[in-house]
Amino acid sequence: MLMNIFVLLYNSGTDKEGIHSIELKGRTIVLMFEDKDDATRYCGLLEAQDFPLPTVEMIDIEEIKDFCIKLDYECKLVEKNFVPKTAEDRLLISPPQRNQEVEDWEGDMNKNTNMDLNTIKENLEKLL
Repeated sequence: MLMNIFVLLYNSGTDKEGIHSIELKGRTIVLMFEDKDDATRYCGLLEAQDFPLPTVEMIDIEEIKDFCIKLDYECKLVEKNFVPKTAEDRLLISPPQRNQEVEDWEGDMNKNTNMDLNTIKENLEKLL
C-alpha cells in the first residue's frame, strides 16, 4: 500500500542534500510526519532555534524505510495529533537544543556505513 509521509530535507535537490534526523541514545532517528502541518510546525521550531530551515517534502514511507535500513538508521512516524507521553516522545514534536553540525554529515555517513558518498547521494535522489 502506498503511504505518503512528510520528511524534512536540507538543501533539497542539491548535491548537499540531507535529511533531518535526531540523535537518541546513540541512534540516528529520521522523523516522518503523517501530517504536513506538523512537519511545517517542526520546521518553525528548528528555525526558532537558529537551525538551518529545512523544506517539507512528501515521500512514500517505504522509500524512507529502505533508506534508513541501508544506513542503519531508525525511522519514527509522528502521527497526526500525536501527544507525547515521555521526554523522548517530546523530541518527536520539538527539536533538541543541539544538533549535528551540517559539516559533519558527510564524515559521519562515511564513518557509519560502508557505502560511498555517491551511493548515498543516489539513494537520496531516488527519494525525490
